[in-house]
Amino acid sequence: MIRRNLALLLISGLFANSAMAQSKYNLTEGVTAISKEVYDLHMLIMYICVVIGVIVFGAMFWSMYFHRKSKGVKAATFHESTKVEILWTAIPIIILVAMAIPATQTLIKMEDNSAADMTVQVTGSQWKWHYKYFEEDIEFYSVLSTPRDEFDDLDGVASDKGENYLLEVDKPLVIPTGKKVRFVITSDDVIHSWWVPAFAVKQDANPGFINEAWTKVDVPGVYRGQCAELCGKDHGYMPVVVEVKSQEDYDAWVAEQKELQAQAAEAEKASLNAQMTMDEAMDLGETIYVAHCAACHQASGQGLPPAFPALKGSPIALGDANAHIDIVYNGKAGTGMQGYGKQLSLKELAAVVTYERNAWGNNVGDIVQASDVQAFTTGGGGADSAQAPAQAEEAASVEEKPAEDLTKVYSKDELMTLGEQVYMQACVACHQAGGQGLPPTFPSLLKSPIITGDVTAHIDMVLNGSKKNPAMAAFANQLTKTEIAAVVTYERNAWGNDTGDVVQPADVDAVSAK
Repeated sequence: MIRRNLALLLISGLFANSAMAQSKYNLTEGVTAISKEVYDLHMLIMYICVVIGVIVFGAMFWSMYFHRKSKGVKAATFHESTKVEILWTAIPIIILVAMAIPATQTLIKMEDNSAADMTVQVTGSQWKWHYKYFEEDIEFYSVLSTPRDEFDDLDGVASDKGENYLLEVDKPLVIPTGKKVRFVITSDDVIHSWWVPAFAVKQDANPGFINEAWTKVDVPGVYRGQCAELCGKDHGYMPVVVEVKSQEDYDAWVAEQKELQAQAAEAEKASLNAQMTMDEAMDLGETIYVAHCAACHQASGQGLPPAFPALKGSPIALGDANAHIDIVYNGKAGTGMQGYGKQLSLKELAAVVTYERNAWGNNVGDIVQASDVQAFTTGGGGADSAQAPAQAEEAASVEEKPAEDLTKVYSKDELMTLGEQVYMQACVACHQAGGQGLPPTFPSLLKSPIITGDVTAHIDMVLNGSKKNPAMAAFANQLTKTEIAAVVTYERNAWGNDTGDVVQPADVDAVSAK
C-alpha cells in the first residue's frame, strides 16, 4: 500500500503542469504560441531527465542494498560485455534523437521571421532602447522611469521600492494583438540583449550586425523584460516594457503619436525664435541633466573618471560653446559618450549645454539658445565662440603643460612605478587591480593574447581603443605618451606576465605616427 501511494504521488507530481507553471522556481509559460511550445519542450525534457534519474539511481541504490557484502554476495568477475556496451551506447542515442526532433521543430519556428505584419527596429544604446516602426513614421527612445532615489539612496535613506522596481520606462514599445511583429535588433555601442520572457524572445543586439526575432501576442497587456547582456555600469537600469493593445487601441495610439510629433515639430519651430532666460535654461537644463547625464557624470558634475570625465571645471564645459554642442549632439566615438541629437529637442540640447557651462561653479556666463544648436548642426556657425569674461579669466589662469621629452629613456622600475599609478587611475575600474578583468566586456589581462603578443598592437589598443570591443576606450587624448608607455610596460610585466618588455615614450610616439 505504501509503495503504491508513493508511486501515485510521483506520477501526480510529474504531470501537474498547471502547478509547475505557477511555481516561481520554474520557467514561465508565456503568452505566445511559441513561448508555450518552449515551456512544453522544457517540461518534456525535464520529465525525461527525471525518469532517467529515477531509473539510474534507483537501479544503483537497489543494487547497493541487495548485493551488499553483508548478505554474502560476491562481486562478479567479468570485465566487459559487448551487449551491455551496445545497450548503454544505443539507448542514450535514441533518447537524444527523440529529444532533438521536437526541439529542432520549435527552434525552426522561432527563427521563421517570414510573413510579418509589421517590423520594428530595436537598437540598444548605453543604457536605453531605441524603437523605430518601419511601417509608420514613429521612433522614440525608451528610458528607465523608476525614480532615482529608489535605487541611488542619494540622501542616505532607502526609499520604498515601487511595484515594478527597475522594470518601468517612460515610453513602452506598443504593438497590436494578433499581428506577427518582426524585430530587427542591433546596437549603437556595445553588445546588449533584448529579452522579454513572456514572448520567449531573447536576442543579442550586436553593433554592426542585425539579428532578428518575432512575436505574435493574442492577449492585451503589459509585458516586461530587461537587457540580458552585461553592457556596462548601468546594465541593471535598462528594462524592456512592451504594451500590447487591441487593433483599435493600437490605431488610436499611432494617431496620437503622429499628433504628438506634429506638436513637437511646431514647438521646435517656435523655440528657434524664442530666447530663454538664464533661469529658464538652467531649470530645464538641470531636469535634462538629471534624467540623461547624471548616471555617468554624477549630479555634482564630478564624473567617474576615466570613462566618464568630470564636467566641473572641464575644458569642454569652459571652452568653445560650439565644441560643447558638438559633443552633446554627436557624442564621441570610442567612448561612453553617446550623441543626444536624436533623443532631445533643440531647446533641451541648448538648455543642458547652458546648465553644464554654468553649474557647479563653472559660471561661464553664456546662454545657448535652440537657434544656436540648429545653426551649428546645419553648418551655420552655432553659438558665439567668443569666451565670456569669467571663462576668459579662468582660461588665462591655466598654464600650458610643458612639452614631453620623447627622447628620455626611463628605467624599468621607473616605468613600473608610474605605470601602476596610471593603471589604478585609468584602468582598474574595468580590468580590476589584479588584472582579472570583468569578462566578457572587460577581458582579463593575465597572460592574455594582447599582453603576451606584439607590443606594437598593445600600444595601439591603449592609444586608439578597440574596434572589436567599443568598451575599450582610446586614451590618446587622456594620457601622455610617457604615461601610456608606463602603463603598457606595467601591464606586460605585472601579475606574473613577465614579458620583460620595456616601452619608452619614443615607442608610443612611433606607433601614434602610423
